Amino acid sequence: MTVDLRAEPVPLATDRDGVIRVAGSRVTLDSVVSAFHQGLGAEEIAERYPSLSLADTYSVIGYYLRHRSTLDAYLNEQRMDADRVRTESQARWPSQGLRAKLLARRQSQ
Repeated sequence: MTVDLRAEPVPLATDRDGVIRVAGSRVTLDSVVSAFHQGLGAEEIAERYPSLSLADTYSVIGYYLRHRSTLDAYLNEQRMDADRVRTESQARWPSQGLRAKLLARRQSQ
């Protein structure tokens, strides 16, 4: 019997916004890596995200571990972008007093 030992492609794809996702799903690389850093194993991550197969979850974790410095830089850049967008949104639409305004609106109805 011959076993095919050719490497399979890593199930990751970059979407049009530059976000790396597990291919065939909406699950981001960040979500998988974050769960892994929280101590979850591949089985638990696959259970948390039903659209991921166990094999793809193991593959993504393995790829992350082999390319940790590059992917950590990407993930840090993603976090910085998210922080920037959050700061801009908070400046544009401040939430202070929002609860009071919503309660007042509810009471006036």
